[in-house]
Amino acid sequence: MSIEPSSAARQGYQWCRRLAQSHYENFPVASRLLPGRLRDPVAAIYAFARTADDIADEGDASSELRFHRLKEMEMALDAVETGGAIDSPLLQALADTISRYRLPVNLFRDLLGAFRQDVSKTRYTDFEEIMDYCSRSANPVGRLMLYLTGQVSEGKLLMSDAVCSALQLINFVQDIDRDYRENHRIYIPMDEMQRFAVSEEDIDQRRNSPRLRQLIHFQIQRAEELLGSGSLLGRQTRGRFGLELRAVILGGSRILEKLRQQDDPFDRPRLNSTDRVRIIWGAFKQGIGLI
Repeated sequence: MSIEPSSAARQGYQWCRRLAQSHYENFPVASRLLPGRLRDPVAAIYAFARTADDIADEGDASSELRFHRLKEMEMALDAVETGGAIDSPLLQALADTISRYRLPVNLFRDLLGAFRQDVSKTRYTDFEEIMDYCSRSANPVGRLMLYLTGQVSEGKLLMSDAVCSALQLINFVQDIDRDYRENHRIYIPMDEMQRFAVSEEDIDQRRNSPRLRQLIHFQIQRAEELLGSGSLLGRQTRGRFGLELRAVILGGSRILEKLRQQDDPFDRPRLNSTDRVRIIWGAFKQGIGLI
């Protein structure tokens, strides 16, 4: 691992930090809970994922153009891996992060695969399809963090997958209205909508019916169980990364509480300053005893 990034990489990290700070997230991104040495590489990972996600989601570009731009990102990733020519700030920072921390490049390719899927697939037949999507859209980020901090083990990777998939499921529930309005996507399994007698028209018309609330509560319960199955990871992870991880898990739990308590499932809950103070305090308390 090199000691210092190049001047081009430092400029790239500055660009990535600005991008991360410009996007609101319910879950902290490269926050000050992290050790200072990790904030730049985490910002680079986030910027790569955010940029690809925006290509798949934002604006009114055609599907063909979105596929083309994602293909360009994949080719740029190939250049990063092989030491080819790169010129964008994002790629300068990403290349430095991958090289210095020996991150598996295939995890970034998994993310690109999920974003390509977002362009072409808007409905999911069953929960198995949802989890397959989560394995590429969310789980690679958690795995990259473990590699970044040198805390990789089979058990931790599996717990990380559970946490990341749960956070993705939480996003699906809290963004059910936005996903439908902006991209005509539904991330609730079709067979479960049928089981609870909820139609696409119910979502389109924002019908706050008992059936829809039952469906949403079913999604909340499953996400809660999955998050709980991986939450031990936060208690097993030392240092400031462990603190950050516990805060993310507690933040997910708080969002689930808000989703369960709110009257309208189409509203998107937000963490307020009181929530954030309690989350950070809880993360500190859970870490007592870790050396």
